[in-house]
Amino acid sequence: MNYRTLGKTGFKISEVSLGTWQLGGKWGDPFSEKDADDTLAEAYAQGVNFFDTADGYQDGHSEQAVGRFVTAHPDVHFTTKIGRKEMPLTAEHFNPEHLRRYVDESLENMGVDALDMVLLHCPPMMSYYDPEVFFALDDLKKSGKIKNYGVSVERVEEAIKAMDYDISAVEIIFNMFRLRPAKLFFDLAKKNNVGILARVPLASGLLTGKFTADTQFGPEDHRTTNRNGELFDKGETFSGVDYLTGVKAAQDLKTKLGTDDLAGKALRYILMYDAVSAVIPGASTPSQIERNTRASDLPALSAEEMGIVQDIYDAEIKNPVDYLW
Repeated sequence: MNYRTLGKTGFKISEVSLGTWQLGGKWGDPFSEKDADDTLAEAYAQGVNFFDTADGYQDGHSEQAVGRFVTAHPDVHFTTKIGRKEMPLTAEHFNPEHLRRYVDESLENMGVDALDMVLLHCPPMMSYYDPEVFFALDDLKKSGKIKNYGVSVERVEEAIKAMDYDISAVEIIFNMFRLRPAKLFFDLAKKNNVGILARVPLASGLLTGKFTADTQFGPEDHRTTNRNGELFDKGETFSGVDYLTGVKAAQDLKTKLGTDDLAGKALRYILMYDAVSAVIPGASTPSQIERNTRASDLPALSAEEMGIVQDIYDAEIKNPVDYLW
C-alpha cells in the first residue's frame, strides 16, 4: 500500500481507502455488525488507514462501527459526512444550528472526543453562498470538536466555490466515466492544498465490467430505485451514465485495455492523478477488500492506455455526463 497526504490535514492516508456506505451489508440489505467489523479489520490488514463514513449510512450503524474501530486503532483516520440524514434535503439542514447538532450526534455515535474530518454531505448549491455555514464549521474547529472540514459535492462548480473557505478536502465523483473534475478543479485543489477523495470510483459497479444487460439488483438497491434520480441526484447511481450505455462502454474498455481486471485498472487510473489523495471504493464484505487494495501496487497505465480511456469517454460517455456534473 502506498500513502499520500490529505491536503491541509497532514494525514498520511492509504491511497486506496474505504468508503462505508455499504458497510455491513449491500445496499438495501440488513446491517450486519460482524460483517462490518470484519470488513474494517480486513481493510486495515491490507494497509488501509482511512475510512469514509456518514451519519446517515446504515441508519448510523456505519458511524458506530467505524468509531469502534478507530478507537481501538489510533493510527487510523476517518471522515464523516453530515447534513443528509434528515429528508427531504434542504439548505436548512446545513445551517449553523443543524450543523452543531449533527456534529454532537456524530461524536456520540462514534464515541470519540473529536472528529478527524467533517464533510458537508452534498449540500444544495445555495449553501456555498452562505458564509455562515462555513463560519459555523470554523467555530466547531476552534472548539476542538472537529479537526478539519470539507465538502462532498455533486458538481465541479461546487468544489471550486468551496475553496473560498478554509476547507481541507473535497470528496468528488471521479472515475473513467466521470473525467471532468481533472480539467480544472484538480489544479486548483493542488494550488490550495486541498485534498481530493475520489468517490464512486467504480461507477456503482459498472467499472468492474461484470454487469450485463440482464443483471438484476435488489429491490431496495439504489441501482434499481434511483436510475433517474427518483431518490437523490442521479449522478450518484452509475455516475449518471445510462445503464446499458455503461455496460457497453465497460466491455469496450476491457477489450481495448486487454484486461479481465477492469476494476483494478479503473482504480489505478484514478491514482494516476497526483492531485488525488485517495480513492474510496466501498466494500460490503472482506472478500472485496483485496481486489480493491491491490490497485495501489498495480503498474502505472501507459500513455496509450490513458488515451484509450479518454477516447471511449469522448465517444460513449461525455454527452451528456460531462455537461451535467
